Amino acid sequence: MSRKLIGIDLGGTTAKFAILTELGEIQQKWSIPTNIAEEGSLIVSDIIESIKHRLAMYDMTKEDFIGIGMGTPGTVDRENGTVIGAYNLNWKTLQPVKEQIESALGIPFAIDNDANVAALGERWQGAGENSSDVTFITLGTGVGGGIIAEGHLLHGAVGAAGEIGHITVDPEGFDCTCGKKGCLETVASATGVVKLARTLSEEYSGDSKLKFMIDDGQDVSSKDVFELAETGDEFALIVVDKVSFYLGLACGNIGNMLNPTDIVIGGGVSAAGEFLRSRVQEYFNQFTFPQVHESTKVKLAQLGNEAGVIGASSLALKFK
Repeated sequence: MSRKLIGIDLGGTTAKFAILTELGEIQQKWSIPTNIAEEGSLIVSDIIESIKHRLAMYDMTKEDFIGIGMGTPGTVDRENGTVIGAYNLNWKTLQPVKEQIESALGIPFAIDNDANVAALGERWQGAGENSSDVTFITLGTGVGGGIIAEGHLLHGAVGAAGEIGHITVDPEGFDCTCGKKGCLETVASATGVVKLARTLSEEYSGDSKLKFMIDDGQDVSSKDVFELAETGDEFALIVVDKVSFYLGLACGNIGNMLNPTDIVIGGGVSAAGEFLRSRVQEYFNQFTFPQVHESTKVKLAQLGNEAGVIGASSLALKFK
């Protein structure tokens, strides 16, 4: 019987787990709440206990596994298997994750940034079709990304490669939490789309349900913006066009620099689907030279929430 992989996708609210074949097929999956109390000191022990419980339940031992891979927020030292600065986990100090998990479970362990492992997942089992050149962009509460070039996940000098959310798309734009102005994250994340809508609504005077909702002080989500645009709401269409312009500009810069076969867009905002993708593609074509827009496709992610656990598990293949 061939040995298995374990993938862990650690987030601020839940930790997702999966047991997979070495070909990347999920056989079992489950999740537990992330307990960030006491400076996140319980998170790793909860992960260990959950894995122990499942292995006992399925009558499996450490010998049944090639390894464990994990994706996490924060700054990751891949060699030492440590994480620091994962503020949504309350991890302000250095966390020796690899050391804790390997000594408790006796299974080899590898770790990387959560956006990077989602990129690996989409490349391996999703829209990237196992191509050796794939860029992944995730549009959620923030904007993250991962870059696979010539078969290698890029990390850069301090692990900051793939910070696509901080590509400048409007030098005079909104302030970003990183300290810079006009980052893609400020206009294409779920919160960024709403902020853009609120700002643009000040100058729009036509008839629009979206403008009415904003002026009326109602809660507006990025989902509302895209749904109203799809019904033909004139102002919502202006907002979506602006978001698509910024995304197309960022994707164009990525395309001209890296020429991947696929730029894959995932995360909550990508639920807008083809309605968003086709508009981003149009601007992408405008901002790239012919050889690039003929060879690089803008695609929608296919794996949804499973990208993280699938990509994380692939980190463990190096232990084969």
